[in-house]
Amino acid sequence: MRIVYFAWVRERIGKAEETVDLPAGVATIADLAGWLSGRGEEYAHAFADPKVVRAAIDRHHVKADAPIAGAREIAFFPPMTGG
Repeated sequence: MRIVYFAWVRERIGKAEETVDLPAGVATIADLAGWLSGRGEEYAHAFADPKVVRAAIDRHHVKADAPIAGAREIAFFPPMTGG
């Protein structure tokens, strides 16, 4: 699974993207964020408040309960503002 990080999520984790093999039981965006949080201090810091981090599956915005089966790419990013 390809995971892409943007803005301060990328800065906190220290990488723009990575490819991971997900363990059994990781079925939703929320599950993935929780699993990532356990991968180290930098991930825990990025996902400390999962309600703030937004996600997209294959470039379509989704909610935390969205299933990830069949996804080619998952992106995590902070809320966006206009200006």
